Amino acid sequence: MKIGSIDLGDRPILLAPMEDVTDIGFRLLCRQMGAAMVYSEFVSSDALIRMVNRSLDKLQVCADERPVAIQIYGRDVEAMREAAQIVVEQAHPDVLDLNFGCPVKKVAGKGAGAGMLQNVPQMLAITRAVVDAVPQTPVTVKTRLGWDNDHRIIVNLAEQLQDCGIQALTIHGRTRAQMYTGEADWTLIGEVKRNPRMKIPIIGNGDITTPERAKECFECYGVDAVMVGRATFGRPWIFKEITSFLKGEDLSFDALDAIDWKLDILKQQV
Repeated sequence: MKIGSIDLGDRPILLAPMEDVTDIGFRLLCRQMGAAMVYSEFVSSDALIRMVNRSLDKLQVCADERPVAIQIYGRDVEAMREAAQIVVEQAHPDVLDLNFGCPVKKVAGKGAGAGMLQNVPQMLAITRAVVDAVPQTPVTVKTRLGWDNDHRIIVNLAEQLQDCGIQALTIHGRTRAQMYTGEADWTLIGEVKRNPRMKIPIIGNGDITTPERAKECFECYGVDAVMVGRATFGRPWIFKEITSFLKGEDLSFDALDAIDWKLDILKQQV
């Protein structure tokens, strides 16, 4: 699978962007464990253009974690355009990702993140502006199925986002109304992938907690990559488990050896 010229290999497993989780240390650890690409915590466009130090700190990237994506969010076209340019100038990310999926009230309630699912024209305007602003950097989008069960708009929205010039689309299999409750529904993710008009890679996200589930999602829904989020908490070796399983490799350990190995990894996270 490729995003622009970045080759992530066959059936790549990606680390999801997570606030207060995917800092540089955790990203490095997940890359060592086999994540094909890692994502930063999301960064506020408004904070970036005001040069807020805490937000600027999130742009720190090191060579060993590449390929790495920096994710930004916001609701204003010009602020997102300017923030995208700041990110590219300061961090030189391999990918710039737009967050149109965060469901938390402080973000979505103000019209950013998943709030954009209620204002698709603005979402598309932001996407076009960012793509135009950073022509040398692949721009991608992460979003959800829709605002709620009555507005599951992702199949049409995916085409519209592709027309804006994005180079990959990540879909979380829940609506904003669901937050993180219930089971992720991958059926519409599969429908997007099967749409003959879709030419960009489709990345599936939601409830990838085991190697078996990752394989099932590749085989049943045809996605180009899967993204793992909360299942990495205290378990960064899930990337090694999944990649080994997909390759048919044996990752069995003696019970005591397995405990020692996992403790060594967790000590790196402290």
